[in-house]
Amino acid sequence: MKVLFDTSILIAAFVETHPKHKEALAILTRAKEKEFRLFVSAHTILEVYSVLTSAPFKPPITTETAEMLIENNIKKIAKIISLTDKDYFKIIKMMSSLNLKGGIVYDAIIMECALNSKVDEIITLNSKDFLRLVGNNLIRINTV
Repeated sequence: MKVLFDTSILIAAFVETHPKHKEALAILTRAKEKEFRLFVSAHTILEVYSVLTSAPFKPPITTETAEMLIENNIKKIAKIISLTDKDYFKIIKMMSSLNLKGGIVYDAIIMECALNSKVDEIITLNSKDFLRLVGNNLIRINTV
């Protein structure tokens, strides 16, 4: 099975004080044990770094720790999915045709990566926008 992780599930897995940490860490552990093939959008890598290094976590997460978390839990175990310039224009066209605006565009990037990779499932903490984007596609949206 091919599973794509949203940014939110990775943040929860990495931050011990996150309310969904135990559940997210358990899913990440399953990926490390190769129970399924893990996919992550290239955009998500930078978003994870941004959140880890700028959110007011107690204690704060250093840039070095953020890099190590990404290296050990994404780079070493996940298939990284990048988009082409054509994919980005396709996303803009879809957003416009659905009259969607704002931050949902970032979930649309992740959705396009999922579609291009033919994943079976997206795991997230917030399914609302993904459910608006999935349409007739056969990708399951799993909320933790």
